[in-house]
Amino acid sequence: MSSNKNKLELSEFVSLCKRRGFIYQSGEIYGGVGSTWDYGPMGAELKRNIKNHWWETFVLKRDDIVGIDTSILTHQDIWKASGHIENFNDPLVECKGCNKRWNQEKIQSDICPECSSELTEPRNFNLMFKTFLGPIESENNIAYLRPETAQGIFVNFENVLNSTRKKLPFGIAQIGKAFRNEITTGNFIFRT
Repeated sequence: MSSNKNKLELSEFVSLCKRRGFIYQSGEIYGGVGSTWDYGPMGAELKRNIKNHWWETFVLKRDDIVGIDTSILTHQDIWKASGHIENFNDPLVECKGCNKRWNQEKIQSDICPECSSELTEPRNFNLMFKTFLGPIESENNIAYLRPETAQGIFVNFENVLNSTRKKLPFGIAQIGKAFRNEITTGNFIFRT
């Protein structure tokens, strides 16, 4: 424990979670990958129980909510239309001395927090993971891992409306993974 008897440091919490089988660093036997985590036996069960309780409470017990499970791979046109390709960015700055990269919004000066060297001018860093569908890497085959779950609901609204015959107002619920390519990773399982 840390010097304050009532305060648990994040590193101590991570260690406890590993020992108890809740969560492990992904690929740890090969050195690990920053900000990627695997749920152990206890973590997988806890996660499943939370998801099941949420789904039962907010979908199954309500007549005005229906569920959906949309693809994690999404066509680029969805993200163009929503403005994500153009605007889903963070300002990235790089240290001219140690080459570390930072989200400009998270540091308070034009000096590197690590080595006190000068930082570059900010440039836009898109937070989406880009990939290609199929064997040909061309502009026509660009897709993205979804950075949020909402767009899948929006693009399927008419399908849900027609197939369920619901009348407004009603809601559409979804549980799923979203993927963000952060400039600086960290904070355990929070926002990873």
